[in-house]
Formats: sequence, structure tokens, C-alpha cells
Amino acid sequence: MKRTPLYELHTALGAKMVPFAGYDMPLQYPSGILFEHRQVRASAGLFDVSHMGQATVFGDDSARLLETVLPANLLELPNGSQRYSFFTSDAGGILDDLMIYRLDDRYTLVVNAANKEADFGLLQNLCGDTVEFESMTNRALLALQGPRACNALQRMSPGIEELPFMGAKRVIISGIPCTVTRSGYTGEDGVEISVAASDALDLAWRILELPEVEPVGLGARDSLRLEAGLCLHGNDIGPDTSPVEAGLQWAIPHCRRTQGSRFGGFPGAEQILAEIDNGTLRRRVGIRPEGKAPVRAHAELLDADGVQIGEVSSGGFGPSINAPVAMGYVTKEYSTPGTALRAQVRNKPLPVTVCSMPFSPHRYHTKEKKE
Repeated sequence: MKRTPLYELHTALGAKMVPFAGYDMPLQYPSGILFEHRQVRASAGLFDVSHMGQATVFGDDSARLLETVLPANLLELPNGSQRYSFFTSDAGGILDDLMIYRLDDRYTLVVNAANKEADFGLLQNLCGDTVEFESMTNRALLALQGPRACNALQRMSPGIEELPFMGAKRVIISGIPCTVTRSGYTGEDGVEISVAASDALDLAWRILELPEVEPVGLGARDSLRLEAGLCLHGNDIGPDTSPVEAGLQWAIPHCRRTQGSRFGGFPGAEQILAEIDNGTLRRRVGIRPEGKAPVRAHAELLDADGVQIGEVSSGGFGPSINAPVAMGYVTKEYSTPGTALRAQVRNKPLPVTVCSMPFSPHRYHTKEKKE
């Protein structure tokens, strides 16, 4: 089991450690998942996300090369900006989703821990001899999330609050060089901080000295992203799911679509663009179970006659709304908010209702216009 550079911090704070994507990671601290979840919604929480993969691509024509594997507009990506995107398969599925930002002529990708070896292999083969690829194994990644996160960090790095949503910048935090992006995985304002692994422990302890901040583990990270309606690769999206089925077509800009100036040119483009133009047979939707019983992943979704018309992909309890929440896929005729369905839980059908997402409103710093 691998350890992140913050392992010593987690054990010192009494975290419950669990295996996750090959790493020994903190599920929760003694305060508990419920406290940690509410801490992020009300103030600020610090997450260790150093298990994620970080890599940079740079050199002549690197943006154009990356556009052959990502359905993104990187040729016109402004310096200091970040985008959400995904690697797609020839069949139009999602091999992995990721964040990519540009600083000068370097494009840095942050990918999921479980997929980073495959992603890095793909990028290394893509770059060949013309473009440089560098796996940033000497970096750690921290996420500071919550409505008071940037205000608190401002005291350690003056000017940090001026960074726009989905912006990226090199900064100094309490004397430590870092790269910061204003983004996250909770639906709240906040930043992700890339820092040298050798400085990560020192930086994390300093951030935790801020009175607004508490440590947060994987348990609350999952409940926060579920309330925010954000996908988890391997659960809600994957090689068998297209971006359009998942409701992620907003991340494919007009220039890469059918009538765009650089339409297609990425794996699975024919299938994905046809779905954007003509629709899909199934859609990802929000699910609100009645009562207090949670509906978990893989629960069958049934129509009034007991016929399966979909499946839950993620589910649990939403502390912010004090009720169970879930998301999943249903055939398009059952995807309208307000549609009554049943979820099969322990051989018992429980009433649920299709709803829009997010369950807890997004509170990002600013809303950036989507391309």
C-alpha cells in the first residue's frame, strides 16, 4: 500500500486509514464524517488528494496534440486558466475525467488515482519525440474547500482571493512555492494546491493552524461531491458511459462539435457528436428516495410495473439536506424531474423520485461562462 507525503499528519491526527486506489488514505478523523461534511459547507476543510496523478505536457504544438485525445479547446485556452475534460475511447466512453490547466506553455493534467498509470502511458505514447511529457511524482496535492477557504488562505498568501473560478497561478504560501487552481470537488469555493512533496507536510500543518480549517477525509469528500451532483469515475462514469449520457456535454466546446471550426478529431467523436445532435437512449438523473433509508450504488430502478428501467450509480445520505440522495441512469422516457419510480433495496421496492441536480447548490467563487 502506497502512502502520500501527508501520511504522518493523518496518523498524528488519529485518522481512520483505509485502502483506496492503492494508497493508505484517511476515511475520517475522530470528529467523524458528519462533522467534516458540515465543516466544509460552513467554513473550510483540508483534504489530502496527493493520490491523484499530476503530469505536465509542454513543447511545440502540445495543445494541438492534446486535442487529439481530449474533446477540449486547448488552442484557445488562456494562460492561467483551467478546464474540465476527459479521455474518450473509440467507442465514445469515458476512460477518465480530469482537470487540465495552462501556465505559460505547459499544460498540467490532474487525473484520477486509479487511472493514472494508464493515463500517463497514453500521454507518453502520444507525445513521442516531439512533445515533452513529465509525470510529476515529486508533487503532492491538497484541496482546501469551503466558503471561508480562500479568505483564510489569504492571510498566508495575500492576493489569493483575486484568483477567479477555474483560474490557475503560481503563488507563495507562507514562504512555500505552490501552484494553485480555484476549483474543487465539493460544490463549494476553494482551491487545489500543488506543492513539492518535500514541502507538503509543513504546508498542511500550517494551513490547519488557521482557525477556519479542519482536516477532512474521503468519507465526507464522497458525500460532498454526491450532494453537488458531481460524477465519480468508476461509479457514475466510465468506459461504458458516454459524456452525453452523463450530462457532461457542456465540457465539449462548440469548436469541437459538428458545426465547429475543429469538429471531431478525438477518439469516439463520431458517436459522441451524434449523441449531442440526436440525443441518447438513457440519461444520468438525480434520485430522491422517500423516507430516511439510503439507496446505494447498483440498486435497480423500476417502473410502476416492476420492470427495470435503470440503475443507481451513487447513493448515500446528504447531511446538508438531512435526507438520502442518489444519482443513476434511466431510459430517457423516465428522466423527467418528478417521475415516480421504485428502487430495489434488499429485495424491497422503495419509492423514489427523479429530480434535478445538484442537491446542494453550487457556491463557486464566480460562474465562468462555458464555451
